[in-house]
Amino acid sequence: MSAAGCCHRVAAMVTGFRIDLGVRRSRPPSLPLLFLLLILMMSVWAESRDYYELLGVSREATTREIRRAFKQLALTMHPDKNPGDLSAHDKFLKVNRAYEVLKDEDLRKKYDKYGEKGLDEQQQGGRYESWNYYRYDFGIYDDDLEIITLDSGDFEAAVNSGEIWFINFYFPRCSHCHQLAPTWREFAKEMDGVIRIGAVNCGDNNHLCRRRGINSYPSLFVYRAGQKPEKFNGERTKDDLIRFSMQFITTSVTHLWQGNVFKEVESAFASGIGWLITFCADSGDCLEPRTRQKLAGMLEGLVKVGWMDCTNQEQLCDSFQVTSGATALFPPGSALDKEGSVLWLKTLDSKEIYSQVISHLPDLELLTTDSFKRKLARHRWLVSFTYGDKSVPSHEYKKLQAFLRNDHIQVGRVDCVSDSELCQSLYIHKPCVAVFKGLGIHDFEIHHGKDVLYNIVAFARDSVRAHVTTLRPDNFPSDRKEPWLVDFFAPWCPPCRALLPELRKASIQLAGQMKFGTLDCTIHHNLCSMYNIQAYPTTVIFNGSSMHEYEGHHSADGILEFIQDLVQPSVVVLDPSSFTDRVKGRSEGEVWAVDFYAPWCGPCQALMPEWRRMARLVSGQIMAGSVDCQRYQTFCQSQGVRAYPEIRLFSGSTRQPDRYMTYNGWNRDAHSLKTWVLSALPRASVDLTPDSFRSLVLFGKDHWVLDFYAPWCGPCQHFAPEFEVLARTLKGEVRAGKVDCQAHYQTCQSAGITAYPTIRFYPYLGTRRHEHSGEYVNSRDSNVIADIIRQRLQQLSPRLHSKPKDEL
Repeated sequence: MSAAGCCHRVAAMVTGFRIDLGVRRSRPPSLPLLFLLLILMMSVWAESRDYYELLGVSREATTREIRRAFKQLALTMHPDKNPGDLSAHDKFLKVNRAYEVLKDEDLRKKYDKYGEKGLDEQQQGGRYESWNYYRYDFGIYDDDLEIITLDSGDFEAAVNSGEIWFINFYFPRCSHCHQLAPTWREFAKEMDGVIRIGAVNCGDNNHLCRRRGINSYPSLFVYRAGQKPEKFNGERTKDDLIRFSMQFITTSVTHLWQGNVFKEVESAFASGIGWLITFCADSGDCLEPRTRQKLAGMLEGLVKVGWMDCTNQEQLCDSFQVTSGATALFPPGSALDKEGSVLWLKTLDSKEIYSQVISHLPDLELLTTDSFKRKLARHRWLVSFTYGDKSVPSHEYKKLQAFLRNDHIQVGRVDCVSDSELCQSLYIHKPCVAVFKGLGIHDFEIHHGKDVLYNIVAFARDSVRAHVTTLRPDNFPSDRKEPWLVDFFAPWCPPCRALLPELRKASIQLAGQMKFGTLDCTIHHNLCSMYNIQAYPTTVIFNGSSMHEYEGHHSADGILEFIQDLVQPSVVVLDPSSFTDRVKGRSEGEVWAVDFYAPWCGPCQALMPEWRRMARLVSGQIMAGSVDCQRYQTFCQSQGVRAYPEIRLFSGSTRQPDRYMTYNGWNRDAHSLKTWVLSALPRASVDLTPDSFRSLVLFGKDHWVLDFYAPWCGPCQHFAPEFEVLARTLKGEVRAGKVDCQAHYQTCQSAGITAYPTIRFYPYLGTRRHEHSGEYVNSRDSNVIADIIRQRLQQLSPRLHSKPKDEL
């Protein structure tokens, strides 16, 4: 219940109390009675507190901020720390419940949209760990600035950004992970800025770690874009970790001498790149080889790094006015006789040198209204919009041009104080980064991810390939003929930010078929209100005059399936009238599976994409429908529906049209549902004994496809309904049979069966077949098997027609 809902309940209770008192005006309420009322009101308030309030975070809090807030509460509110408080357990359960929901992108979206009623009752956060776990094991690296904690939402963007990442996959309860932690922190401080140091908590990101093949902890991997990850298998010492990671910094450090120095410097200057040169002499200080290599990696694409041996090149060093060890930055066009053009560095620390060099480099190209329109009309640009000196972009932005050079994306900036009309025309009201795709100044996409280099680079690369446009009132597709997918979102909403990369993926796959746009409801609230947008993200398909809200899983695949289902609906939307006509008035042999749901119900939302997928899998064999019980509440009650979702199967017998079976299975995935609904169909395959195998298959004159199985075999049970689909698909062309290899072991052994299930095709070739004549089919997909068999029948057709009649 929302905080507002809580107020309504308390007001109602207080009002009711006063009415009762009004009957006996002569007796004011007793103190105990008032005290009980106060307790009741407080309990209602506590019960209905908003999850964000419970954790003390804003609605735009990141997963890391939510985790840190929960940890602080766990350390003070945990029952282990409050042994005398009988209510400590219940209080901490509520906080734990809030954390479990808000850390999960899907649950958080449901909670934001529907409140607690939109969540599955099974997701109650009823279990929690000991106080010691939260103190010592929970979020090992959350407080380390040099270590970037990655989760499922930003892992891919990080490792594909072009930077080198060294990532520690750990598990909170793993003792070796805790032993490594101090070393990993020291290593991260040493390599900060050279490569990215990351950590993934496999307790919170189990699917991500499994997908990445992580099966032991800690697992340490180096990631480089487009290359296979490299696992670290050495001793887990700081020096060994540094040695291992340094080998991936392949940027060369140039040894400069009389024979190459002027050519190298002039070539770099001509490309707009300066030189960082360290001069090594008998006296003074020069950078050691490891520091040079670090800086070469840190400044790659911006500055070349070289060194000069002044003990052998004394005259050359003199020409640079160097008489002892020193280090200097030579920007393009600099010269020793130009005062202040050369930056002499007075430190040997790589981080300090990096900071001084990067701040000395020129800013991003400043675009004015005129140059903006001219340059962005035909070229791809990443533009940083700033508001005077208060929002100057980070010096790190200077590295963007180097990262995006191979992607042919230019980088610039616009000062919205100087060019306010330009920014206002684009509805840009605060500092941001946007990609313009070379199709004019109005086709752009704003970056809403983390303001870190790796995230911006990944966004720029994805955005120029994708077909997602930032929408405004002047280009909103309210009356367009072509179909549009519009994502109504708020930038502060983490599930919204997680959805944006998935939209880009989907837009690439549907290029030319559907257009994609995003509308920021914090800027365009009137437009969002016009379409009754109540939660973020809300994804709507506009197709001419019709609108369809997407309720499935926020992934590219889920969106694609939803759109496919709009084009060719697999689920029939039923109302009371059509339910009576089509389900209860169904033809003999027609089977219906019906989902009774409520839109606000969390499990119903989770079921929707699986229900559509199941409907497609059984298309042509079973009809699938759905009834919205929020819209048709009275009807659902008349049908005895008491909980959601309720899945019913109405058999093919018309003698009892009201009779149905209810699904009580634990799993509501498409395959489990498919297996259940297909069980209502009469079998299309036959069981074969040794005698019928010989007479019908080996001596018969039909084509056969056989499933050799064992009753105890899990994959066989999984495949059984698929084989029935195959049998119905090939009915009239090929007969389908099943052989129980536990009951008829000799038959299966004679046929050469060594694994279960085994699918064999026995074509009739006009002569007696041998036990081993069956052709092995390497698939367990009914559609694939049917295609293979039909192709084989086409190949055999000329051969069969050419046989002499007596042989046939």
